[in-house]
Amino acid sequence: MTAAISNRKTILVSLVVMALLILTVGIASAEGFTHAPVIDVDGVDYYMAGVPDGPNGETDIPGHEWVQAGPNQVVGKHFNTGPWGASQWWSSDAPDGEYLFAVHGIIDTWSPEKAASYASRGYVHYHELVSVSIPHTLHPDKVVWLKHTARTSFTLNGGPHSEFYHEVTPGVDYDFIPLGFEPYPEIP
Repeated sequence: MTAAISNRKTILVSLVVMALLILTVGIASAEGFTHAPVIDVDGVDYYMAGVPDGPNGETDIPGHEWVQAGPNQVVGKHFNTGPWGASQWWSSDAPDGEYLFAVHGIIDTWSPEKAASYASRGYVHYHELVSVSIPHTLHPDKVVWLKHTARTSFTLNGGPHSEFYHEVTPGVDYDFIPLGFEPYPEIP
């Protein structure tokens, strides 16, 4: 019985990931998935905060490629690659460059209520946005809430927060760098 439930879950997750990617292709720009794309937030251009390993030094989260899928959404692919192509940066037991997660992001503000609501739906992590026109300047109040849906099983034991080491199985990863309850902007 347990194997049947596990197989159904794997099939369902695979179908959801495929549907998400198919919908993204239809919605996304003609450029497709890129590392360090410009993200329009209310008419102002931003990058994901991170290391400056984009094609021209733009910042982004290592191993990620994105498309903006609407005014307040991004969809991403998370690969087992680190800054400037470092191999197996996120996982030591998944192949280098492996497509680990389908990622969905919602651009929104932070509040304790939103953190709880988003976490209940798998958005356990948020990422900051940095201005394109004013380097090192974070968006004053918006972040990208991220939900990582694993495509396969592996150990997440690298990346910027190796302290969140855990075994990953196909489906929504509720343990992916669960920092969504940390206030933004930071409260002094």
